[in-house]
Amino acid sequence: MDKKYIIGAVVAVIAIVAIAAIALGGGSTERAPNELVTCVAAHGEEPEYGFDPMHGWGYHDSGTEPLIQSTLLKRDANNNFVEDLAVNYTISDDYTVYTVTIRDDVNFTDGTKLTAEDVAFSYNKSKELGEGADLSSLEEVKVDGNNVIFVLNKPDSTFINKLTDVGIVPAASYNEDTYGQNPIGSGPYKLVQWDKGQQYILERNPDYYGPQPYFERITNLFLDSDSAFAAVKNGDVDIAEVPLAYANETVEGYHLEYFDSIDVRGISLPTQMATGNVSEDNITIGNNVTGDEAIREALNVGINRTALIDGAFNGYGNVSYNGVANQLPWAFCSTFTDGNIEEAKNILAEAGWNDTDGDGIVEKNGTKASFSVYYNAKASERQAIAVAVSEQAKQLGIEITPVGGSWDDIDPNKFSQGVVWGFGSADPFAVEHQYDSRVAWVGYDNPEGLNDSSVDSLIDSAMAQDANSSYATWSQAAQQANSHYPYLWIGSVDYTYFVSDNLNISNSTHLIYPHGGDIWGNIYDWNRISTGN
Repeated sequence: MDKKYIIGAVVAVIAIVAIAAIALGGGSTERAPNELVTCVAAHGEEPEYGFDPMHGWGYHDSGTEPLIQSTLLKRDANNNFVEDLAVNYTISDDYTVYTVTIRDDVNFTDGTKLTAEDVAFSYNKSKELGEGADLSSLEEVKVDGNNVIFVLNKPDSTFINKLTDVGIVPAASYNEDTYGQNPIGSGPYKLVQWDKGQQYILERNPDYYGPQPYFERITNLFLDSDSAFAAVKNGDVDIAEVPLAYANETVEGYHLEYFDSIDVRGISLPTQMATGNVSEDNITIGNNVTGDEAIREALNVGINRTALIDGAFNGYGNVSYNGVANQLPWAFCSTFTDGNIEEAKNILAEAGWNDTDGDGIVEKNGTKASFSVYYNAKASERQAIAVAVSEQAKQLGIEITPVGGSWDDIDPNKFSQGVVWGFGSADPFAVEHQYDSRVAWVGYDNPEGLNDSSVDSLIDSAMAQDANSSYATWSQAAQQANSHYPYLWIGSVDYTYFVSDNLNISNSTHLIYPHGGDIWGNIYDWNRISTGN
C-alpha cells in the first residue's frame, strides 16, 4: 500500500527547476563507462528520513533492493527466496519460530563486523518504529551465536517474506536521528553524497561479500516527469523511469523497456453505511451510496476495464477484476464480464436505484448515487483512472467526482469516499491488509471496512499452513472478499523506462515487481554494451 514520503515543497521546486535547467542545457553529459546516471523512483519519492531501513528505506511491500544495506533473504527472477546474509534457515512445524543462520564474514562499511545481534536489533527497531515491514506477529528475537531466532506470537507462514524486508543496520552506532543521512551498511553500494531534493550518489562497496556489480558509481536524480523526459532527450541520463503517458514516445539513442508488474490499481468502495462512526484517528467511516452492494456490483459489471487500460495506462498493463496479479500463486479468475452497461443498470433498478427526476443520476429513498473518488495528484495514471471511471459511470446513472490532492487531503476521506489505491505484494499477507475486519480503518488497512468473518477465518487458516498449501486458502479468502465488491479493480500497471542503447539492464533476469517497483533488483547483471557505432 502507499507510503508517504515528504519533501519540503520549496526545496523540491527549486531542485526540480535547477536540475531541469541542467537537463535542458544542451549536449549529453560525458561519464565513465562504469558510471551510471539514473532517474528512477524504485523506492518511492525521496525519503524524508534518508536511507534508513528502520524508517522504511528499501521496503515497498517486500522484495526491494536497498543497495546500501543487506537483507537476510532476497528474491530471484521467479520470485523464489535466495540467501543473502542467511546461509540457512529453518521453520518450526507450527510456524511460530524461524531460525536463521547468518554469514560470519560480513563487515559494515565502517569496518565493524556484522553479527546476529545487529540483525536482532534491526528487526526490533523496525517493529518499534512500524514504518516498513509488518512485524506485528513478531514477539521477540533471540540470538545464539550466528543464529537469529524469531519467535512469533501466532502461527504465520508468511513471515518468511519479512526476511527479505528489513535492511540490517549496526546496533552499536545506529542513531535514529542521524543514520539516514550517513548510513552504514553492508550492501553492494555505500552512500557518498546526498544533495537533498536533487540527487544521491552511491559508490561500489569494495568489501561487499557478494558479486561486485559492474557499475562503480551511481548518481540518481530526483526529477519530476517532464524534467526526467527532458533529461532523456538531452542524453543526460542512462535510464529514466517515465509515466505511461510517455511510453509511446521515441528518443534517438534510447529504447523503451517495460516490466510486467504485480502492482494493481483499484478504487476502494466503502462497504458500510454512514452512521456517524469514526475511526480511532477520528476519520469519518461509511458512505450511504457505496454502502449499498448494488452500487458496488453495478460499477464492477458496468465499467470497461480494457478501455481504461488502453487509455489510462496507454496499453501498458493487464486487466484485473480482483486485485490479485495473475503472476501470483494465489491468483484466481473472476466469473463476471465487465463493460455490460445494461446488466449494471438492471442491478441498480432491482435494488431500487432509479432516475425518477430525469437528471441522469439514479437515486434511492431520496439519496442520489453520487460520491467522490480521491487520487494522488502526483500520479498521472491514477488521475486518468478516476476521470475515466467517472465518465463511464455516467452511463450507469452514477455520479462520481474525481478529486486530486496530496495524501494529507486524501487521508480524512479514505474511509468515506472512493480512493484510487496501488496494491501489489509478493507476500500473500497483503490479503489481510486489504480485507481482514480486525484491521479495518487502521492506517491504510481495509479502508473499505469489509466485515466478513469467513474472510477472517480463511486468513487465519492460511497463516497456519505451509506456504505452498496456503496459497489456495489465500485465494479463497480473496475470492470471498471480492464477492462483496469492496473495490473496483482496474488492472496491473507496467513500469516503463527509457534506457540508453549502450546500457544492458538484463530485463530477463529481473525480479518480479512488487508495489512501487524495484529496478535495482538485478543491478549485479547490468553492464555497458557496444552499440556498434
